[in-house]
Amino acid sequence: MKRSILCACAVLLVGKAIAQQQPQFSHYGFNGMNLNPAYAGVKGYGEVTAIGRVQYFGYDPTFDDGGSPTTASLTASLPVPALAGGIGIGIYRDRIAQLNTTNVQLSYSRHITIGEGALGLGVQGVFNNIYQGSYRPNETDDIFVPKEGSDGKFDVGVGAWYESPKLYAGLSVNNLLRSEYKFNSQVATSGRSARYLNENHAYLTAGYNIELTSSVVLTPTALVKMVLPGKFGDDDKFSLRNNSYELGARATFDDRYWGGIGYRSGDAFTALGGISFAKDNAIRLGLAYDLIAFGQDAKASSSFEILLAYRLPKPGPRLKPAIHTPRYSF
Repeated sequence: MKRSILCACAVLLVGKAIAQQQPQFSHYGFNGMNLNPAYAGVKGYGEVTAIGRVQYFGYDPTFDDGGSPTTASLTASLPVPALAGGIGIGIYRDRIAQLNTTNVQLSYSRHITIGEGALGLGVQGVFNNIYQGSYRPNETDDIFVPKEGSDGKFDVGVGAWYESPKLYAGLSVNNLLRSEYKFNSQVATSGRSARYLNENHAYLTAGYNIELTSSVVLTPTALVKMVLPGKFGDDDKFSLRNNSYELGARATFDDRYWGGIGYRSGDAFTALGGISFAKDNAIRLGLAYDLIAFGQDAKASSSFEILLAYRLPKPGPRLKPAIHTPRYSF
């Protein structure tokens, strides 16, 4: 049997697990819900965030469909004092070549006051559906080539997030069940199927607010993304041989305008900017542009991303009910 199509599938199914099995966002510093279930409600107010991303814009496939990977994400989080924490929901749709992923998340974070900040300890339930499109095998009887099949699995994640006026930091691990997805093959009667393994991913992120003046705040940020292949208990589970990182900094002016730059290891340099408006600057609009600096032979030259977010007002103190007494009734 020829191995060329098997190698192509290996690049798609295994290579994506190593390189980008989960979506990435240049606006990672603005929405912790995409990284960590413990972020839910930890800021003390509710927020809704939508992000759209076109990666390697204008990339042309060698043949058939494919093109630029695209991602759409919508998340919401809300503090719930009755639960001593917060809840969060999220959904994203990710497409890369013939592989489409729909992910739905429900998160709960328990909040603990520490100093001037709050520590969130979160858990997350996930439903992940992966759809495989059509492929062109070199041999029509190749039983390992998927054919327009989909498979859905439940998974879980955990995390911790600390938030204070100056500092935030979070650590999370998802896909703890390390689910394996199976798809129909091109040869329906073979009884065999193509497979896709969702590896464990870990995220470590942090940022710090530095007040340069009364109206300018500088925020350095960092994100480390790690793929943890193998089962828990394996000797090389935490070898960190499959990891990448992002570094950046943004300046915020009058709590309304911002601009920043960043670097993603082995991929791109990033520029981003945006504005907050409406009452209390509750609506946030941001744009990000990635200039691809590495591996250009297999990529297009740029990626684009747009962010739109709404911050709900913080809950105010409850008014005590009026006390009626006969003493003041005349």
